[in-house]
Amino acid sequence: MVRRACFLVLTILAGSLVAQNPLMAQNQGSAPSAAPVRADTPGLPSNSAAAVDPNSYVIGVQDVLSIRVWREQDFSGTYIVRPDGKITLPLIGDVQSAGLTPSRLSEQLKVALADYINHPDVTVTLQQVNSKKYFITGEVMRAGEFSLVVPTRIFDALSNAGGFREFANKKKIIIMRGTERLKFNYQDILKGKNLEQNVMIENGDTIVVP
Repeated sequence: MVRRACFLVLTILAGSLVAQNPLMAQNQGSAPSAAPVRADTPGLPSNSAAAVDPNSYVIGVQDVLSIRVWREQDFSGTYIVRPDGKITLPLIGDVQSAGLTPSRLSEQLKVALADYINHPDVTVTLQQVNSKKYFITGEVMRAGEFSLVVPTRIFDALSNAGGFREFANKKKIIIMRGTERLKFNYQDILKGKNLEQNVMIENGDTIVVP
C-alpha cells in the first residue's frame, strides 16, 4: 500500500514538472521539430531576385522569368531564357528577352498579345538571377559562386562571403577580371583610405583572398 502511494506521488510530481518545462516534454516524446530555414539565412547561397529593379535590370541568358497575364492562364507561367536569348509563348512564338528590362519585356508582350486578347495586362518579374555571377575563393568563410543581383562593390561582396578566415591576408586581395588583375586592400577601406579601389563588381569577376 505504501509503495503504491509513493508511486502515485512520484507520478504526479513528474507530470507537474513536464507541464512546467516544455523542453522535458519534447525530450520525453517525439523529437522537437526543426526551425524553418530562411532564404536569407547567413551562410546560405542565394540568388533571390527580390531586390531587382524591373526598370533597370537587364535580362540575361538562363535567367528565370515569371510572366503573368491577367485572366489568361495559358500564357502565364515560368520561363527560362534560352542560350539564344529568347523565350517561347503560346501563339506568339519566340520572343527576344535577353537585353531587355522586365518592364520593357512586359510592354512588348502586351503588344504581341493584343492580336489575341483585348487589352492584355502583362506583368514580368525576375524570379531567379542566373546570368550574372561573381566568384570568391580563398580564405573566406563561404567561398563559391554568388549571383550579381544588384550593383555590388568589392567590399560588400566580401561581406557576402561571411567574413575572413583567421589567416587571411586582407591587404593583398586580387580581383581577376579577364586579363586584368586588380589589387584590393581591405584594411585601407576600413580606415577610409584609397576608396577608389572599391570598384563595382562585374559579371564574371573572381575575388581571390590569399
